[in-house]
Amino acid sequence: GAGADNDLYINQAIVFIEDAIQYRSINHRVDSKSLWLYRWYYSRTCQWILSLTITIILALAFIEKPSSLTVTSDVRYRLPAWNPPCGLTESIELLCFLVFMLDVSVKSYLVGWEEFWKNKWLMAYILTLIVSLTDWIVSLSFLCTEDVRIRRILRPFFLLQNSSMMKKTLKSINSTLPEMASVVLLLAVHLSLFTMFAMLLFARTKDGQQDKEWMVYFRNLPDSLTSLLVLLTTANNPDVMIPAYSKNRAYSIFFILFTVLGNLFLMNLLTAIIYNQFRGYLLKSVQSSLFRRRLGIRAAFEVLSSLKEAPANAQQSYVNVGALQQVLQKVEMDFRCKQAIMRSLEVCSCDQLSAAQFQKLFEELDKDAIRQHPPSPDYQSRFMQKMQFAFGHPYFGYLGNVVALANIVSICVVLVMDADKQPSERDDFFLGAINCFFILYYLLEMLLKLLAMGLKRYLSYPSNRFDGLLTVILLVLEIATFAVYGFPHPGWRPEFIGLLSLWDMVRLVNMLIVFRFLRIIPNMKFMALVVTTLLDLVKNLRAFAGILVVVFYAFAITGIMLFEGAVVPMGNIRYIGNKLNTSCLFFTLFLSFKEKCGFMGLFGYFQAEVIYCLLYLLSLNLICRWAKIYFVAWWLISSVIWVNLFVALLLENFIHKWDRRCHREPLSDIEYQRTVELMFRDVLEEPTEEELMEKLHQHPHLQLCR
Repeated sequence: GAGADNDLYINQAIVFIEDAIQYRSINHRVDSKSLWLYRWYYSRTCQWILSLTITIILALAFIEKPSSLTVTSDVRYRLPAWNPPCGLTESIELLCFLVFMLDVSVKSYLVGWEEFWKNKWLMAYILTLIVSLTDWIVSLSFLCTEDVRIRRILRPFFLLQNSSMMKKTLKSINSTLPEMASVVLLLAVHLSLFTMFAMLLFARTKDGQQDKEWMVYFRNLPDSLTSLLVLLTTANNPDVMIPAYSKNRAYSIFFILFTVLGNLFLMNLLTAIIYNQFRGYLLKSVQSSLFRRRLGIRAAFEVLSSLKEAPANAQQSYVNVGALQQVLQKVEMDFRCKQAIMRSLEVCSCDQLSAAQFQKLFEELDKDAIRQHPPSPDYQSRFMQKMQFAFGHPYFGYLGNVVALANIVSICVVLVMDADKQPSERDDFFLGAINCFFILYYLLEMLLKLLAMGLKRYLSYPSNRFDGLLTVILLVLEIATFAVYGFPHPGWRPEFIGLLSLWDMVRLVNMLIVFRFLRIIPNMKFMALVVTTLLDLVKNLRAFAGILVVVFYAFAITGIMLFEGAVVPMGNIRYIGNKLNTSCLFFTLFLSFKEKCGFMGLFGYFQAEVIYCLLYLLSLNLICRWAKIYFVAWWLISSVIWVNLFVALLLENFIHKWDRRCHREPLSDIEYQRTVELMFRDVLEEPTEEELMEKLHQHPHLQLCR
């Protein structure tokens, strides 16, 4: 009946608006049961369960063999790591796979059979699950004794496919690769030419005593190429030039030219190209997100205009305001946006909305999130008004910064004076008395600010919350110190009591005081601009960080499978020889590696994939030729490409904020919060009505009346 049709149109409009808010595609089933399933799937509970499942399956690498559950990574001192029994982690994996199977089943059903075959991500999802389950069965059949587990390398895919923004970022990176490849090819040419020059310049001579450069770094083509590749990263600089420089100073010209051309020109040229190209592709991605939002809003308008009570007009469609209010009551959206749209509807004197008016209402979603601070208390007493003016003035905050700086200076003076003293010779009275005085001032400052600003206004500023929290922690620590060790006095060096010694308590207090000094950042505009840029990167570029996790995870798991157990303590030197015969990996003394890298068992542990140590292994020829492919690939992806991508995004965010700062000085009581989509809002193009309607008519499951 008409009532059932109206309910269906209302539910369709709700889902389309929620799709627009989240930049989701509207190409999914729109019948009543599918809409219920769709909203359930994208509910907070369901998405939280899916995110938890992805986190669990990624975290399994830390407890699977070889386990990382040890205090130290030094194989000489650590106790045997706990390895879970066969079947424990496999059972957890199976539960995760069941969740993923349910996830891909729901997604495949919602998009429909026709869209399923067009969706490469869904097909890759199913293929990944099939391979992972097959490998899981193989593991159980071998009683978990197999060394290679393919499904571990595939785990990051589950994180990748669950984020639409991560997919867009990956697509942008993939589109940028041809431009990157041209510069990487130029780097390869640069490296090859200088390798040939080096082999000619440092060729073997009759005097063996003068051939140290040839013997250590340029003995053959692979060694020469490796030495200059590591020099491109500056990891072996200036070690690689010392033998030649000792023989003749003029040899330094070769290394200077190589470093200047490679590091100063080509690497920075790569950064410039990546910034220019990736910004363009990211802009296109954000443009498509804007199109999705406009398309979702227009789809909601079209279905609402099909309601029976909607006025019939052959020329133009309209939506009843009451129907839109009914929809907004059920839509999951930001409270601020919902209130702003509802206020606009109340102010509007018309009963129907055209397509343009309907779209304009939802432009509230594109605006900056503005948060206004609560007002200060309104005191009637003249004395309290003067107090409020004095302690609410910015100069009072500047005084607090000066006091905090004085505290830092005093701590530095005491630390310098006591640097060479033994613990038994140190007198903690002076430092304890200083801490007591300054903490009391911080407490007084916080109370006076609360008096002047009121609790709500005080807590509305992040800097005040940061300052107040550290002040309370410092006060609690100081009270605990006095309760255990008494008040400061000359010769204040009591014996160890409780969980922490007096010196540990004092050090902890001083570290918090130093950390508290960061309160000066909001008062320094240029520093605040840099910090807010970094915070925005953390908040808004989670997709980029997610892909970074995927890359690190995949290389770490690959490194574990390839090189696990290759480095062992000196006591097992015979084992090293046996291991090398089978895997052709490390064949040098273990301590030389430890002295350079600072830790042991590089590939026996998941967290120990450190690029500096990998390049050091290359420079000392600690690995066979084929193993170098792994390390060079890691360097290219993580250092050459990924670091430059991060620099490009950092520059884009910083330049955008700088331009906004030049055009608009922010008000003291208003904070603006931007998303990554809003970074490019000023340069995005609005889609035309023809484009929107053409796309809507191509919807596989929605039949429009016009």
